[in-house]
Parts: sequence; structure tokens; C-alpha cells
Amino acid sequence: MSGQNQLAFPGVPVESNVEWVWTEDPLEEPVVPTFVHTTVMAAEVLEALSPRVGGLYLDATLGGGGHTKAILDAAPGVRVVALDRDRVALHAARERLESYGDRVLFVKSPFGRVREALAEHGITRVDGLCADLGVSSPQLDEAQRGMSFRREGPIDMRMDQESGETALGLIERLSDDELADMIFKYGEERRSRRIARSIKRALADRELLSTLDLRRAIVRAVGPARVGGVDPATRTFQALRIAVNQELDELEALLASLPHVLLPGGVAALLSFHSLEDRLVKRAFQSGPFSPLFKKPRVATEEECAANARSRSAKLRAAHHQATRSGASYETSEGEAPGAEAEKDAPEEPS
Repeated sequence: MSGQNQLAFPGVPVESNVEWVWTEDPLEEPVVPTFVHTTVMAAEVLEALSPRVGGLYLDATLGGGGHTKAILDAAPGVRVVALDRDRVALHAARERLESYGDRVLFVKSPFGRVREALAEHGITRVDGLCADLGVSSPQLDEAQRGMSFRREGPIDMRMDQESGETALGLIERLSDDELADMIFKYGEERRSRRIARSIKRALADRELLSTLDLRRAIVRAVGPARVGGVDPATRTFQALRIAVNQELDELEALLASLPHVLLPGGVAALLSFHSLEDRLVKRAFQSGPFSPLFKKPRVATEEECAANARSRSAKLRAAHHQATRSGASYETSEGEAPGAEAEKDAPEEPS
């Protein structure tokens, strides 16, 4: 699509001494020829948004473009602003959605900057918004991304590989206590102190060169046994990835922006994949100018879970943006987030 910097939409002015070895194909490195991602709960997201003819929508996490395509196909004249921080994802989706022409505007931006990204293209509000907060399959499957302990790669974990601090850089910068606190906060890992000490020891011994080295350091601290079917490295890898990409900060910024970017009556539909995300979304939708579309989060069908294992932990929450409450204008402060705690889930497992 040409004219990336101009809006083409008509009428619209982004660790012990025992060495544990993991044996489940640790060196597997599948070829990822293009950014191919199986869309999670596309039908449910579409049902929540109910795109109208000629409406303008925002896909805050473009990924493989599945949700964007579903929205474009839902009604005549629908237009979508599609954001992603990953240039590879943007390039692949642009090719996949080429036939839609100027009905799609591709913007390189983290989803926490939706308000600024829209403003840069002369847009103030949209009819609806969706966001898939999970990691895309290609980001997990590509060893060079360093997000998975199943494949040997650099300890990177950045979604945007053009900027920011890597996971290894973060480990080097943090003290033992700071690293432990981060693993506990973002991974909800109760053994964070032991794990942090083991990781820092491996770093000091120059034995922290790859994702498999990182997993070995974690296993040396806690042993190889899975807890509830979850690999012992899962929570630590999740914590590092969340910290590196500032995922919860981005989510909080997105939630704070919703009242300012959604038209009255507009719908926000958010897919979360672990309890930390879901908790924030639930609180936001229980407060301010929002009316949840359903009381409990929707989950993927058994058929979808069987076809796409990564959909098993997905939770969809959606809410209307209400312009008024009791006949009066209703506004919220930027940081408001009251509400009950969300249910705890097992963390997502880096495949």
C-alpha cells in the first residue's frame, strides 16, 4: 500500500551443580518463511465488534492480519487502521491484505500509543478496537527472537528488534534482588530468589549465551519437574519477555486511551493470555465509561483449542464505550482502575 504516512481513507482528515539437559528436541529450528499466525477467536472478536457498513476500526495488534481481514470482510466499506511494533509482521500483513487497497492503513507503533498513532494520521476516534495481547506464533517459532526455551537462540525477546533493551541486557543490568522481584511480579514465580541467583551465577561464569543456557540456569535452581504440566522455565521466560517489551505498561496505556479513541457506543474487544493482562482488562471494563458485553470472559471453543493449542489460554473481554451515565457526561481519570481481582491462570508457555 502506498502512502504509508498519509491517510488514504475518504472523508477522514499507531539454577545446584547438577547439569540438567532438556531432551524434547531443544535444537529444533523450524523454517519460518513468512509471518504466518493462526488467528485466535476471530469469530468471537467479530461478533463483539459487529462492524457496521463504512465503519472505521482499529486493530491495535496486527500480527498476521487475521483479525483485520475478518473486520474488512464483515461489512461493505469497512476500513481498518492496523498497528504493530514488529516491522516483519507489518510487511507480511501488507502483502496478505494488498487486495484491500486503501481500506487498510498500516502503522508501525506499539499498542500503548494508539491515541498518538491515530492523531498522527488525522484520526480522533474509531467505531471499534480489537487487540490480541498474545505473542504471535512466528515470534515464538523463530529461534533468533529468543522468546522460546524450546529452540536455541540469543537471549533477546524483543518484539521490535529494531529498538530497546534485550533480555540479556536486562539481566546484566538488574541486581540479584531486582531480577528476583521482576520474575516474581511478571511471572508470578514463587521461587524467584533461587532462580535469580542461579541466572546471575551463570552470567558471572560466562555460561549464559543462549536461551537453552538460560533454561539450564533456571532448572539448576528449581529442578526439571513440571508443575501442573508447565515447564519450570515458563514463568521466568514470560516475566523477562513482559519486562523487555513493557507489555503491562503498554496495556495500561491502551486501556487509559480507550475513552479518548472510541466513539460513543464503540466496542473494545481484548484478548488476553495470562492473568496479569486479564486482571487489568477486567478492572478497566468494570470502571469508567464502559459497559461489559458479557459478565465472564469468552474462551475458545473445544474445536479451536484442538486445532490451535495456543488458543487454550485465551480470554476475550469486550465492552461498550458509554457516552453518558444517568443522562450526564461521564469521564474518568487517566489512572483509574478499580475492580475485583481476576481469576488466576497458568502463564502462557513459550513453545
